[in-house]
Amino acid sequence: MAGGSRLNLVDIPFGVTDWATVPVSEHAGETGMAYWQTVEVGTVRLRRVVYSPGYLADHWCRRGHVLLVLAGELHSELEDGRRFVLSAGMNYQVQHGGEAHRSSTPTGATLFIVD
Repeated sequence: MAGGSRLNLVDIPFGVTDWATVPVSEHAGETGMAYWQTVEVGTVRLRRVVYSPGYLADHWCRRGHVLLVLAGELHSELEDGRRFVLSAGMNYQVQHGGEAHRSSTPTGATLFIVD
């Protein structure tokens, strides 16, 4: 992007992540469960997240993310009332401190998130 800023990935050597070896942590939603696998790389957090069917986040998030739906269907609701339905192969991005958002899924979803 000419003249614009880009994600500044610095002090991060080349690396490979075998997600099969990354521990899973459990996070209860208002309903359902989220299962996170988290890798910290410098100042960047990489996550593979699996939401159970019927998951609803228990908070409004204001952290910036780039999120890619790997499988399933993700419902993303913004605090201002806008709603989006994302299926496998779709993504969203939001800046840190931007629109507050929360996730839910009727069927379950698997995500890859960079923040």
